Amino acid sequence: MKKLTELTATEAKAHFLKDTSYFNGDFPEYLNFGPIITDVAAALKDGHFSGVKSSNPDHLSDVNHIFLSNKDGRFAWRPLELIHPVIYVSLVNLICDEGNWKQILAQLASFEGGAVDCCSSLVMSVDDQSDQAAQIQSWWQQVEQSSLLHSLDFTHILHTDVTDCYGSLYTHSIAWALHGLEAAKKGKTDKKLLGNQIDGHIQASRYGQTNGIPQGSVLMDFIAEIVLGYVDHLITEELGPPADFRILRYRDDYRIFTNSDEHAVRILKVVSDTLRTVGMKLGVSKTVSATNVIEGSIKPDKLAGIDLQDLGEANAKTIQKQLMRLHAFGRRFPNSGALKRLVGEMHTKIAKQKMTPDDLGVQVAIATDIAMVSPGTFPAVAGILSHLISIASQDEKEALWGHVHKKMSRLPYNGYLEIWLQRVTKPKAVGLEFVSKEPICQIVNGKPEPLWNNDWIGSKAVLKALDVSKIVVADAADTKETIEPEEIELFIKNAWSY
Repeated sequence: MKKLTELTATEAKAHFLKDTSYFNGDFPEYLNFGPIITDVAAALKDGHFSGVKSSNPDHLSDVNHIFLSNKDGRFAWRPLELIHPVIYVSLVNLICDEGNWKQILAQLASFEGGAVDCCSSLVMSVDDQSDQAAQIQSWWQQVEQSSLLHSLDFTHILHTDVTDCYGSLYTHSIAWALHGLEAAKKGKTDKKLLGNQIDGHIQASRYGQTNGIPQGSVLMDFIAEIVLGYVDHLITEELGPPADFRILRYRDDYRIFTNSDEHAVRILKVVSDTLRTVGMKLGVSKTVSATNVIEGSIKPDKLAGIDLQDLGEANAKTIQKQLMRLHAFGRRFPNSGALKRLVGEMHTKIAKQKMTPDDLGVQVAIATDIAMVSPGTFPAVAGILSHLISIASQDEKEALWGHVHKKMSRLPYNGYLEIWLQRVTKPKAVGLEFVSKEPICQIVNGKPEPLWNNDWIGSKAVLKALDVSKIVVADAADTKETIEPEEIELFIKNAWSY
């Protein structure tokens, strides 16, 4: 693997313009935003979005496309944002300008070696594994392994993270991070200041808002790291070198190692106060401490997942019993990374099942309810359901998919789920008509539903490049009835990063 900060400006630009960087989540294989990003980059060349605008985008709503993912099956939603491709490419052009890229790298380097050990430097693959897989491997090596090593020197660990990190980040703090607070304040009206230009791009895509950045792209992960690196620097100024403590940070997740509760709490207050200066606050409910560093270094859901690694096959010999154990685990740790990993492994196991079991309907019901409680597991649950229902008779197939669709439709405002529901009902072998208001689903159905508000664009060439039909790179009706483990490989790998 290779760190993003080790790339040249040209290499970084190519990386940011990849489909998997534009949206780093999980979509069915027939969806790909690469063609639009490529065509917009060709139309925009190395230019700025201001060169193709007919009005100001920050005066318009819906410039970005937002779709929701439900986190708990009830009231917790996570907004995922597809940045307007013109603004996205323009921002990539800005950041990856040779001089700007060197300035950013120099500033990031100045944040290193202080009180906070950053373990979330963005990485990319240099072999045949995906960039996401490389990032996950980096997380395992740097966070969990370093945490376990610190048990030799410390007796206490305090674990905390930021509430709604991307949604609360104050965009003006980007300039503070890149230029220093004093210089940024003096130059707050200077439109040539790099930090202000980055801030301006984000505001242009989000109705002029200064609170929050879009979530869902490698580019925004990089910008968040710039601001969080600045916070690391401020923490170092307050605490000094880490002589009798250690702080590990992965993105917005902090682990504080000390030899007393009192010392850990003092450090936590400094971290909390510093984060507030850039608009962020720590999640009280997710702040936990332990006096055993080994045990406290591994998340509770992961420890429980290790115990359930084989889904209790010694005692739960049937698929139904194993699904029930998985269901019980999901009730204890909804939407957790361990649950996603276990569901992915269950999908691989069920994909090998060829005979129609007597309790097929029950297996379908249990798997569907796992997704109701933890909607984030649905790509893998969809794989499980596709294999189970594929071995039913034709009459049963339609009835079972009808029940699944009806139940999952009770989850409100969940565009992400609907994209995957369409994946499992669209194949010709299933033949169900799936009705959804999610624009991405409409585009898959051949209807030219707009994803982004383009009313501010005056260039015909750019508007042509934004043809949304290009995101559908294969006919969804021609996809296999069953979702094979390889199709959701990214989902499974992402599960390790939680």
